[in-house]
Amino acid sequence: MAKPQEIVLFHSVLGLRPGVLQSADRLREAGHIVHTPDLFDGQVFSDNATAAMSLRAIGFDRLIERSQGAVSRLPEHLVYAGFSSGGAFAELLAATRRGARGAILLHAPLLIRDLGWKVWPASVPVQVHFAQGDPLRNQQVIDAFAARVRKSSASLQQYDYACSGHLFADPDLPAYDAAASNVMWERVLEFLDGLGTSLRAASNG
Repeated sequence: MAKPQEIVLFHSVLGLRPGVLQSADRLREAGHIVHTPDLFDGQVFSDNATAAMSLRAIGFDRLIERSQGAVSRLPEHLVYAGFSSGGAFAELLAATRRGARGAILLHAPLLIRDLGWKVWPASVPVQVHFAQGDPLRNQQVIDAFAARVRKSSASLQQYDYACSGHLFADPDLPAYDAAASNVMWERVLEFLDGLGTSLRAASNG
């Protein structure tokens, strides 16, 4: 059995919704340790417009500080994952915090702005998941991020799904696509299992 991973899963701009907690439970059922920081102090939203107003009120810099604070007392060897805007915090921490084991970006727009890293760490593999018809998808940005990861020689897995929603893995939202969501989580678990296998091989070597 592959070594269980310790994961930090960041919510989207809609907050720490039940769908995020269900996702964390799904990972825990596979044997992993999962942390779900609440960057919005309990606020949850059902529409992006209201949520975006709250995000602006808090300020993106403040949210970065909260994400960093959320992991400050956790071990170094973490996998960072995030839904949509939460992927920005996962990306930043995976790129800049020592000991990162991997990054899983779930429908994350990526490179929301320059997050302060120039060179992706070669030791940190990345997995990216997007709906083909995602209204927030920016292929130019996705390609630019992929190029930076590949330039470092880090492993990159990119998956597209034949659906049109943004948060297609949240069962409580209209964009939910059960088939795409199930395939996505299978791939996420395979990615995590691969990290455990590679770590075990390195320790044996």
